[in-house]
Amino acid sequence: MIGTGRLERYVLLRTFTGVGAALAVISAVILLVQFVDLSRSVGVRADVGVAQLFGLTLLKAPALILLLLPFVFLAGGISAYVGLNRSSELVAMRAAGISAWRFVLPSAAAAFVVGVFAVTAFNPLASALSARFEADRAGLMENYLTDAPKEVWLRQGDDRNQIVIHAKAREAVAGRVLLKGVSLFVYQKNKDGLPEFKRRLEAAEAELLPGFWKLTDVREATAGESSVRSDSLSIRSTLDSESAMERFASPDAIAFWRLPAAINQTEQAGFSADGYRLRFQQLLATPLLFAAMSVLAAAFSLRLARLGGLGGLAGAGVAIGFIFFFFNEFSGALADAEIIPLYAAAWAPPVVALLSGLTLLCYTEDG
Repeated sequence: MIGTGRLERYVLLRTFTGVGAALAVISAVILLVQFVDLSRSVGVRADVGVAQLFGLTLLKAPALILLLLPFVFLAGGISAYVGLNRSSELVAMRAAGISAWRFVLPSAAAAFVVGVFAVTAFNPLASALSARFEADRAGLMENYLTDAPKEVWLRQGDDRNQIVIHAKAREAVAGRVLLKGVSLFVYQKNKDGLPEFKRRLEAAEAELLPGFWKLTDVREATAGESSVRSDSLSIRSTLDSESAMERFASPDAIAFWRLPAAINQTEQAGFSADGYRLRFQQLLATPLLFAAMSVLAAAFSLRLARLGGLGGLAGAGVAIGFIFFFFNEFSGALADAEIIPLYAAAWAPPVVALLSGLTLLCYTEDG
């Protein structure tokens, strides 16, 4: 009789070996595809070498790997359980009266823990590398990106003031926010809480420093008064360089720990923060999605090999994984269009995947 815990550790080791192999294969494919794509888009238009292209590839790859990690757990789990099945190890376990729940649930719990680590540690790293990728790519492709957006719109605010910032261009300077041809429209809230226009500032250049915007070559116009010129002027800002750069990025590019602050600042500025809220809820649901993929992998792989159809069942499991992946993306699109609540969009795919896996596992294991 295998001692308590020894069987779980063995199956867990086999499962994570399969997950590691799937991760290696998928990562290699991502690196190859990304390198080829950058070679076509950056290498042709700019004088860059192979080392620079490979460096850009390494910066971009973690975000793509993080996106595909649920499928990695599904494919790796199926590979591990099919291997156990074909080597008759599952037959021996069942002959000894061991239930599949004994090793499936610990694997799902381990996947959940890995999901927590991926959200809290790997996601911020991938977001930082993606930001570095965008900055380095913009530096290499300067004067080549003719399709890049020229104008910039920002908005900041607090309980009293709202400032709309428009710039004709933004310089790609790592770690800095430098705007050219800037117009600032300053509004102040009245006693009813409604914004009233107070003044407009035109500046040749605006740089975001800690706590304020530094404006150069400024012309200030107040309603009903003549304009005033000055060489430089400082305007208080509720933004920092990181949060300002986040306004240029999609919610997917913002790190997990930065999302609550981004939600708060976006709402203070008068914008809708639904996109950030959806992303935050999707990240919170990620560990559950990893566990669901682990359960689905077992549910589609525990059929005894002698009964036949194991390969087809495993292939169906992979297909189901793709379906849930697109279901997750489709739910996010519906939430963006305000067709369904964002909480339902974030949590429905992992919950449905987990319930589907548990239902199929109950049917397979307990009849």
